[in-house]
Amino acid sequence: MGRVTPSADLSRALRPRLPSPLQEVRDERFARHGVRLFLKRDDLIHPDLPGNKWRKLALNLEAAAGRTVLTFGGAYSNHLRATAAAGRLLGFPTVGVVRGDELARRPLNPALARCAADGMRLHFVDRTTYRAKASSEVLEGLLGLFGDVVVLPEGGSNALAAQGCTALGREVAGEVDVAAVACGTGGTLAGLAAGLDPGQRALGVPVVGGGFLGEEVARLQREAFGGPAGDWSLEERFTFGGYARTTPELAAFTDGFEDRHGLPVERVYVAKLLFALTALAEEGAFAPGTRLAAVITGAPDAPLQESSVSR
Repeated sequence: MGRVTPSADLSRALRPRLPSPLQEVRDERFARHGVRLFLKRDDLIHPDLPGNKWRKLALNLEAAAGRTVLTFGGAYSNHLRATAAAGRLLGFPTVGVVRGDELARRPLNPALARCAADGMRLHFVDRTTYRAKASSEVLEGLLGLFGDVVVLPEGGSNALAAQGCTALGREVAGEVDVAAVACGTGGTLAGLAAGLDPGQRALGVPVVGGGFLGEEVARLQREAFGGPAGDWSLEERFTFGGYARTTPELAAFTDGFEDRHGLPVERVYVAKLLFALTALAEEGAFAPGTRLAAVITGAPDAPLQESSVSR
């Protein structure tokens, strides 16, 4: 597989910080099992396109070549925010199809307000329509409304996104034995695994249940690389009730990790990843001497909705 990288023009325009830092942290919960923990600080890549957002969007933006980009997300979608920010920075129009038509009758929350401020046109649809967003009927309706647009899937995960994420694997080549990432739509894991060297492996921690991500990662790898690429697996026990849901146990763990290491932790993805890796280390899932990297894909932002706490 040849290297696929964003052009120099795009990199000059957005000036991402690459490669992102790889920082070792001392944590007794890992050290007592002979495991060294590293944080791959993708949250520092770009203030408006942090983490996997830059890696997944860059090649897609080049392919769009300045045309309107239409994409999908929920009310607090980081993907929508990153796409809107890219549109502002690079000067192309954006449309965000938002799950939940009831939101059109309410004041915009901070995430959607930021999208609108960055120039994104927000289009709210009911949840039944949103679930069918990949159907030809829904897509034809959107094209009828918005004309000549480039459509990106929810989360930005497609073949180009997976190809863009191979750089993440290459950046830790020879540095770690296991690279772990939280997963929502599977694109980052698909590319991460493909970019690793033989003998390294990728571990995905889904933040949403349903058991669909394994098939989705395999599909993305077929579309991006022609077939399976790299050594990867999923650990699906740590969804804590689903996307953007948490529990008192997870909240206490996250507060404790922040206190131990002085690092604010993003709560939707990164908290579940770090909890999972700590539990797996305690279970002996990593052999003594393992160099383990947790990919920090985002920085903390607005607190979760009150309804997102599972008791």
